[in-house]
Amino acid sequence: MVREGSSIDKALAVLEAIAEHHRVTDIAAVTGVSKSTVHRILQSLVEWGFARSDGSGGYEPGPRILTLAGRVMNRFDPARQASGALRALHERTGYTTHFAVRNGDEAVYVDKLEGRRPYQMPSRIGMSLFLHCTAIGKAVLAQLPEEEVREICARAGLPGRTPHTLVTADDLLAHLAVVRARGYALDDEENLPGVLCVGAPVFDHTGRVLGGISISALAMDLGREEVERLAPEVMSAAREVSQALGAPDPLRAG
Repeated sequence: MVREGSSIDKALAVLEAIAEHHRVTDIAAVTGVSKSTVHRILQSLVEWGFARSDGSGGYEPGPRILTLAGRVMNRFDPARQASGALRALHERTGYTTHFAVRNGDEAVYVDKLEGRRPYQMPSRIGMSLFLHCTAIGKAVLAQLPEEEVREICARAGLPGRTPHTLVTADDLLAHLAVVRARGYALDDEENLPGVLCVGAPVFDHTGRVLGGISISALAMDLGREEVERLAPEVMSAAREVSQALGAPDPLRAG
């Protein structure tokens, strides 16, 4: 619903509604805008190319939306969109924070803020990371279909990075079910001895998992109580990044 009397809000609400609704009556119902006003707005959108008639009395998104979206996506930098949430997470926790995006059967760090500790994490921007034994990687895998996870395991293998690494697809899939249920992944010295990470998934504008963010520290700094305290912070930051990337809002979708 839109604010009464705000013509810009009404026009934007109608523009957004035609992505899922085609009839004037339906658009009016979901936006709270009168049918006569919806019709006038739609006529303007048609003139501008942002809507078009579907040939049966309804309306659908017009070609200018795709043109505009293409121009935006050509300039779209996920790392820049995520930087604010990443900095805020870094300030709240004091730990090293990462943002990585999936690249085929691995992920790549695209941003990193070093923690306020007397040591540094060995990660760096541009460095690739395994999916099966890192917090961000497992957060990504947990959002994929089982068949796709098995295909990734077959192609990339499951090298045992430490004695704690899960090295069979069945064990990994069972673990991913836990990750999916609680909303965050834990790298409990599975990639590097003595290093613990907490990660959560980030989604793109299509609702598909794009990558993830994480906090990392030496395991002696991140005890179980600290993990439980900070996991909600990581998940909240991941949701903020997803929203900045245009991911569908599950609450609104519901």
